Amino acid sequence: MGTAHNTGRSRLWFIGLIGGAVALMGALLLLPRGEVPLPEPEYRVEVVARNLTVPWSIDMDDDGNIYFTERVGRLNMIGKDGTVSTIYAREVASIGEAGMLGLALDPEFKSNGYIYLYYTYSTDSGLLNRVVRLEGRDGNYREHVLLDGIPGGEIHDGGRIRFGPDGMLYITTGDAGRADLAQDTGSLAGKILRIGRDGSIPEDNPFGNAVYSYGHRNPQGLAWHPTSRNLYATEHGPVGEDEINLIRKGANYGWPVETCSKAERYEKPILCYTVSIAPAGAAFMRDADGRYSLFYATLRGQHVERIVFDEGEGIARIENFLTGLGRIRDVYAGKDGYLYIATSNRDGRGIPAADDDRILRVRLQ
Repeated sequence: MGTAHNTGRSRLWFIGLIGGAVALMGALLLLPRGEVPLPEPEYRVEVVARNLTVPWSIDMDDDGNIYFTERVGRLNMIGKDGTVSTIYAREVASIGEAGMLGLALDPEFKSNGYIYLYYTYSTDSGLLNRVVRLEGRDGNYREHVLLDGIPGGEIHDGGRIRFGPDGMLYITTGDAGRADLAQDTGSLAGKILRIGRDGSIPEDNPFGNAVYSYGHRNPQGLAWHPTSRNLYATEHGPVGEDEINLIRKGANYGWPVETCSKAERYEKPILCYTVSIAPAGAAFMRDADGRYSLFYATLRGQHVERIVFDEGEGIARIENFLTGLGRIRDVYAGKDGYLYIATSNRDGRGIPAADDDRILRVRLQ
């Protein structure tokens, strides 16, 4: 406990832009000819917390408390009164893209209080990542290691963890700068992994280990469609080859054999960006008209992107939904109807404003 950050209720106003021209020029889409993205109304964006140090992942409990990681090695909570406090801290290898990264609350968090983290640590032979479960209450936590020895690196370090609708914990890992590992189903690098809440390997995993899909360069976001339960992932490719993928169990997504614009032998993405946006955290939310949209943060793109799906889960349109915040690392669909957004302007690659980094929210419902 103890470390607190300045908070504020000040409000900023931004416009949900007509992103059609930018998005359609920058991506290869399965979009019907003649379909034109429609303008969005103005959205009020509220600052929830400010003066943070590279927030990375957001989650929320049933009582409305917001939890988030900072890459320097902190797990924080924003109480319902807006107070921000550090509830757990540890030494991590906060180097480049590594550090304290993914966060997920247990599906039964209200009763067991379990919190899951993905972080990077240093060894004599280099960087590694592990997934742990924090057990305890009121800041008195102990770590229970669920998965260890995930190859780590200053680049392509993965890090997103999310519980799926099947109750399993899904984990994105980067290739750690060693591209060949992505094609090795015996390696944990360059993968989407799937484990039980206790670290066990599900019997129906395709390769008898934690690997769920492979051939990934640096997947950064996971989100399940609320009705079909299809899993979508965002992924950093080489410049001009970022991907949005529909994830299938046991499938090969091609890296480094082929990139998304030249995908022929392996799984093809639903969206391949020919102008790099570096897509990161992702979340599904229902629009006012009842349709589901996939929202995802972009770092290089410096906006929130939005895919509106039709009833058949095809792409109806794609938009630059929200801009003006700089680099964005995560988006989270709150149980309160807000889309929460974490900036990443103090990660060494951005131009921070005076009160960066921030967590903000915008109401969609």
